Amino acid sequence: MKKLLSILTLSLGVTFAANAAVVVIGNPSASDMSASEAKKAFLGKGNSSIVVYELDEGNAIRTEFHNTVTGKSDAQLKAFWSKQVFTGKGNPPATVATAAAMKAAVAGNPNAIGYIDEADVDGSVKVILKP
Repeated sequence: MKKLLSILTLSLGVTFAANAAVVVIGNPSASDMSASEAKKAFLGKGNSSIVVYELDEGNAIRTEFHNTVTGKSDAQLKAFWSKQVFTGKGNPPATVATAAAMKAAVAGNPNAIGYIDEADVDGSVKVILKP
């Protein structure tokens, strides 16, 4: 019975993750952003005044975001940032653990961007891109 319950719980989690709609968020005063600008920002190649926040590695929303916007898997991102750090070309964005932490970080800085599930958006942040 425990095994069946575990399988059911895991399949519900996978179904939820597959139905999640990731959006890029900014401070309520932020301007909209193109997919190209978002890709550059999240790969450290965009406007240097933008402060980027990521969800922790292994998060389903993070995986969906990068598959959609940057075209990179978790392993490719890790390799990309390792190379950037090693060559002195950049450091990976700061990470946060939850959508609530992401909203707090982004809402508190007019130059910050991040991403969350669209269902978690509230008045503290603004959707600036729906990839």
